[in-house]
Amino acid sequence: MNKELINKPKPSGVNNVKGHPSPLPELCACAPEEALVRLEASKSGLTEEQVEARLDQYGPNEVTHEKPPTWYQQLFHAFLTPFNGVLFAVSVVSLFSDVIFAAPEDRSFRTIIVLITMILLSTLLRFWQEFRSNKAAEELKAMVTSTAAVLRAGMDRPQELPISSLVPGDIVYLSAGDMIPADIRLLSAKDLFVSQAMLTGEAIPLEKYAVPPTKAAKAVDASQNILERETACFMGTNVVSGTAVAIVAATGDATSFGAMAKDIVGVRPLTSFDKGINKVSWMLIRFLTVMTPLVFLINGLSKGDWLQSLLFAVSVAVGLTPEMLPMIVTTNLAKGAVTMARRKAIVKRLNAIQNFGAMDILCTDKTGTLTQNKIILERHLNVHGKDDLQVLEFAWLNSFYQTGLKNLLDIAVLDYAVQHDIVYKLQHYKKIDEIPFDFMRRRMSVVVRNGDNRNLMVCKGAIEEMLPLCAFADDNGGATGGVIPFTTEMRKEVRRVTRKLNQEGLRALAVGYKWLSPEDRTYTVEDEKDFVLAGYVAFLDPPKDTALQAIAALRDHGVVIKIITGDNEVVTRKICKEVGLPIEHALQGKDVEKLSDAHLAEAAEFTTIFAKMSPVQKSRVIRALQRKGHTVGYLGDGINDAAALKDADVGISVDTAVDIAKESADIILLEKSLLVLDEAVIEGRKTFANIIKYIKMTASSNFGNVFSVLVASIFLPFLPMLPIQLLVQNLLYDISQVSIPWDDVDADFLKQPRKWDAGGIARFMAFIGPISSIFDIVTFLVMWNVFGANTVEKQSLFQSGWFVVGLLTQTLIVHMIRTQHIPFIQSRAATPVILLTACIMAFGMYLPFSSLGEHLGMVLLPLPYFGWLVGILLSYCLLTQLVKTIYIRRFGQWL
Repeated sequence: MNKELINKPKPSGVNNVKGHPSPLPELCACAPEEALVRLEASKSGLTEEQVEARLDQYGPNEVTHEKPPTWYQQLFHAFLTPFNGVLFAVSVVSLFSDVIFAAPEDRSFRTIIVLITMILLSTLLRFWQEFRSNKAAEELKAMVTSTAAVLRAGMDRPQELPISSLVPGDIVYLSAGDMIPADIRLLSAKDLFVSQAMLTGEAIPLEKYAVPPTKAAKAVDASQNILERETACFMGTNVVSGTAVAIVAATGDATSFGAMAKDIVGVRPLTSFDKGINKVSWMLIRFLTVMTPLVFLINGLSKGDWLQSLLFAVSVAVGLTPEMLPMIVTTNLAKGAVTMARRKAIVKRLNAIQNFGAMDILCTDKTGTLTQNKIILERHLNVHGKDDLQVLEFAWLNSFYQTGLKNLLDIAVLDYAVQHDIVYKLQHYKKIDEIPFDFMRRRMSVVVRNGDNRNLMVCKGAIEEMLPLCAFADDNGGATGGVIPFTTEMRKEVRRVTRKLNQEGLRALAVGYKWLSPEDRTYTVEDEKDFVLAGYVAFLDPPKDTALQAIAALRDHGVVIKIITGDNEVVTRKICKEVGLPIEHALQGKDVEKLSDAHLAEAAEFTTIFAKMSPVQKSRVIRALQRKGHTVGYLGDGINDAAALKDADVGISVDTAVDIAKESADIILLEKSLLVLDEAVIEGRKTFANIIKYIKMTASSNFGNVFSVLVASIFLPFLPMLPIQLLVQNLLYDISQVSIPWDDVDADFLKQPRKWDAGGIARFMAFIGPISSIFDIVTFLVMWNVFGANTVEKQSLFQSGWFVVGLLTQTLIVHMIRTQHIPFIQSRAATPVILLTACIMAFGMYLPFSSLGEHLGMVLLPLPYFGWLVGILLSYCLLTQLVKTIYIRRFGQWL
């Protein structure tokens, strides 16, 4: 590569890769041919040896910021928790009190060993769960890859290669729907419009050129913002319309995207789930910032041992801190993602799973969801609705010679022509130019030259867009048998024929043509006029066999389906009736355009079909439904769906979608089916249920513990529990909840969408939290009065008794809160939950009798204690069930 070029000072805002600045600014200032020379490349592509050398030199085409954390980074992150911080602080205090300043005969490392063991256990537990979760998430992401059409030496045509394999000097081919795979310099372009909204926020697509039209007027300004260069396109942006050939100038971190990655990668508005998690976490943190100093002062003033009081207060703070929340949430989401992958749904963004479960409206196109997505050319008709081979020939020329967005309709035309052996008749045509398809014009044109040296422009597109462009009609099969003026009567005839086709469930496109002089020039949209209407091509996309079942299943699960399509209303109505989708109301794009946002929000709630919709109108409908409080999912796979996919609460695409649709989506389906979606919705609700279980368990348990600690601190002449005991209890309780992501969920919970309700959590805390405090106080009274643990000398008995009751009630709450039904009888937890909680409870009761318990300051509990323990636990369960019943009757739901 040209040393003079790559050694120039690095332009502002562009990162280095292995010391190499991006050469794009200099390449934009020179001609396309010179850009090839400077990058030591050719239009035929790089050789295999060149690719390997440049891959070694520049690295893969990946942005560093997107890479997942390494295992040792995750391990370090797992260590940095409030729980471990307090344990470490207590270890340091124990080192000084039990070893350094202790008499030789009293020195002991037992407490330090216990504390370090707890640190290791806590760290490794969290690390292992999060490591497995992150690994699973990355493996799922790897299943969905973006590719680019690349030409390399030895290839006869461009081939789809992974974007990560691109190197500077590669030749790439672009068309509508493609995501720009790297920073590139254009070599040729035809009506190329690129959206740079991802980098600049500018919604209006920009036209790009190989040679800017202003080039002749003035020289390129070297100080011009690189993103404003007309001859360059940038990684992460997307082609809206047109075609181009370009050379890769910069990859990975050397791209403008790489330079801005810290600001833009993964930046999305917080979901209601994210906000809810943050709100609960901060509520508990604010709670402990008030309670911790209060506990410290009460114990310090009443007991006089300020060091033990400080350690106890900090231990209480750790007990209140939801330190397992990140691990539980991540594990739940990762498990949900893996399960959804088995159901052919790949989750790109884990937090989207909860929104999937909360989704109550699904907006989708009919093609491929209600229909089989196997489009077949059924008819080729003249303007009077009679079969006409000439119409098929014109349609074939248009579909065959266009190089832009080749959709299923074009493929159907080409397949039909091959099956009916008409291709050989048209091989003498030579392509001159094309005007690519875009979603504003909804048509595309090609210009070809036939054997008698005349140019022929053929245009194919939506009926509504084509009719205003036609000045004549081909009366083949009519009274005159020639080209006639396109009169009002003829327009009525056209609408009658096309409406009849639509009523039969056929989608019709108009085909127009005109003969031109044999000019070798660039044709533009201004040339699309004065066509002769040749006739129509009509396509059939049969309904899916599973659509009826899937729609009924989604309806049973509280999800309303709305169809947003570019197709016309008549065809869409027929398909909806065939698959059993009730039609409440229909709106067309032109109607949506006239409505204000407020009126659209009202109308959208009661509308089933939105027909003839543009990309902007699709996004407006999504936002309108969101304003009415709905969680909206959107299923789309085209370039015209990208904006709606980003605006939806859950963007859903398919693995065969265009690049920009897959990039915009949260979830990728390996099969475009509503049945797959219904299964994924259920999995999303299960994931949400198990997350909310942990949050409500933690919030209510912590809320109750604070009152218990305050009461004990005020009335007891000693600490109600030693700091180390409190920390061990907290660790065992956290371990008991590790299996929650694998718990079962009641069927009635899954029937309706579930949304995050932070206010409901606060209300839940106030109702359920005090129950544990009541039985903690009962335990205090029993230990004080029945077992005589009412002096400093017998504090160990008191602490051991409360330790066991506290741990067992906290563990039982897992079973009490996980269901609105009667636990163990009407609803039983999954086996992993039962086994783990049973083991923790058994270990908790065994601990005072073990040598480990002795190290923790515990003593043997008398046999009568266990009779009281059974009574307290049964009473606790009965009261909790009673309060649960009252709560459900009053507020309507439990979780």
